[in-house]
Amino acid sequence: MYLPNFEYFQPDSIEETCQLLSQFGSKAKLIAGGTDVIIKMKKELLAPEILVSIEKIDQLKKIEYVHGKGIVIGSGATHNDLVYSELLHEKYLSISEAARQMANNQVRNLGTVGGNIVSAVPSADLPPILVALGATVKITGVKGERAMDLEDVFIGPGKTVLSQDEIITEVIIPDQKMTGSNYIKFGLRASGALAVVGVAAAVQIENNAVKEARIVLGAVSPTPVRAKKAEEFLKDKKISDELLAEAGVIASGECVPITDIRASAEYRKDMVRVFTRRALRKAIDEGHA
Repeated sequence: MYLPNFEYFQPDSIEETCQLLSQFGSKAKLIAGGTDVIIKMKKELLAPEILVSIEKIDQLKKIEYVHGKGIVIGSGATHNDLVYSELLHEKYLSISEAARQMANNQVRNLGTVGGNIVSAVPSADLPPILVALGATVKITGVKGERAMDLEDVFIGPGKTVLSQDEIITEVIIPDQKMTGSNYIKFGLRASGALAVVGVAAAVQIENNAVKEARIVLGAVSPTPVRAKKAEEFLKDKKISDELLAEAGVIASGECVPITDIRASAEYRKDMVRVFTRRALRKAIDEGHA
């Protein structure tokens, strides 16, 4: 598989990146780690005339805590940056563990947080746990910056709300009232496989009761989807195995999976039932530091 010819730009700033994307329009494609774009080009699924790389923009690679804002993750941070981040280990180990479950080590060394989001693949592993923790994103384009909830970024498989000239520059995990979170997935291999089903849960526990819960399902709808009926069902109820099992049943009714080569729709719905219960239990038991 050979790559088609293309021009290559490697700007030094976010502003220049946006200007290039605006200037060349649909002829240009943004590239970070290249784990998605290059593969699609080799398979002749993409043929951009111009690639605009953000590899040299160091400010996109940060993972830091900003007082009053929360943890700020640059969109150019790699999956392994999340896996080995001491800050995330201290605050939200669930994000590091979700990143560790992605692909293989080579891909995790190159693939980026921003790429995992804007590819908008329904089976992506990071969006469910980030949405469960209430993440927002900062989006920059030639007309300026805007912020929005991450869960509103996705509009369908491979589709986001971003304009041609816009890039995600930051993912912000706000300071939490949630006391624990977890992400679990089922793939067809021990490692490196896409999620057949992925479930993220974040909970706020007080006096052995669920004060609030956020449940996000991956790979079972066109976009990551919150199981809002299950979230509401859990609110202000005492924790029990029966309660978590019932939440799983409700969540399984809130997804619209497809049947494909990896699993039937019926199997995926039943896995949502099981994994929702497990993700909630782990989020409750393990908690945040």
